[in-house]
Amino acid sequence: MIARDSIRIAVLDLYEGMPNEGMRGIRQLIQEFTADSHLPVTFDIFDVRLNCEVPETDYDIYISSGGPGSPLDSEGSLWEKKYFSLIDALHEHNANHPQDKKHVLLICHSFQLYCRYYGYAKVTKRKSTSFGVMPVHKTDEGMHEPLFRSLNDPLWAVDSRDYQITDPNLSKIKNRGGSLLALEKVRPHVHLDRAVMAIRFDEAFIGTQFHPEADAPGMRMYLLREDKKDLVIQKHGEKKYWDMLEHLGDPDKIMATYHAVVPRFLMMGLQTQLSSVLS
Repeated sequence: MIARDSIRIAVLDLYEGMPNEGMRGIRQLIQEFTADSHLPVTFDIFDVRLNCEVPETDYDIYISSGGPGSPLDSEGSLWEKKYFSLIDALHEHNANHPQDKKHVLLICHSFQLYCRYYGYAKVTKRKSTSFGVMPVHKTDEGMHEPLFRSLNDPLWAVDSRDYQITDPNLSKIKNRGGSLLALEKVRPHVHLDRAVMAIRFDEAFIGTQFHPEADAPGMRMYLLREDKKDLVIQKHGEKKYWDMLEHLGDPDKIMATYHAVVPRFLMMGLQTQLSSVLS
C-alpha cells in the first residue's frame, strides 16, 4: 500500500501527435472525478509514440488511449518495446503484490495492441471503417461487469476503427481469471465474425474497443465534419446519420457510458490507494 498524500494516474497518449478528442475526454473525466470525489488526484501524460515516453511503475493507475494507424505495423518499434516493457512490469508487480494491484484501462488502439502482443485474439484490418454511435452488446459475463452493470443492453458508445479484434482465445482469457464482456451488433447480412468490444483480462486489466471517454459535444463535432458525415451516410444511410446526432442528446446512450465506465474504473482501481491516502 502506498503511503503518500496524493493518488497518481499515468495517461499513456498513443495518438502520435494527431488531433483528437480522446485525450480531451480522458483529461476531462479525471478532472471531473477529482472534483466530484474531493480526492487528491494528480495525473501525468506520456507521449508514447512520438517521444517514446513511458512512466515507471510507481503510479497508482494507468489509462492507455486510442490512436491512429495500424496496431500491426508497429511491431518491433522502439516505442512499442518500451510500452510493453512497462506492461510486463505492471503484470509482474500485480503478481507480486496482490493486495496493491495497478489497474490498467486499455482503449481502442491500446486494446488491439495488447490482444495482438499477448495473443488473446486475432487483430485484422476491417473491410471498411467503423465510425459512429453504435450499440455494444453485453455477453452473459458482461451483464455482471461492475463497469457496465448500470448500462442498458445494448449499451451505446462511440466506435471509431479501421481494425478489429476477433477469434478471442477464451481458454487463455478464462485461465487468467478474465472474461469476454461485449461484442459488436449482429449483422445477419454480413458473413463475418462479430468483433470483440471489451475483455476483462483479470481483476486489474480491462480493455474496450469502443471509446468510453467520448462525450456528446466531442462526437457532435466529429459528426458535423463533412468527411465524417459522408462516411456515415455512405455506410449506414442518411437516416442513420441523423439518428446518431439525435442519440447524442439521449442521456441513456453515450453520455450514460461516459459517466459510468471510466469513473467506475477509477474508483475500483483506487480502492487500496484510497484507504492509504484517507487514513
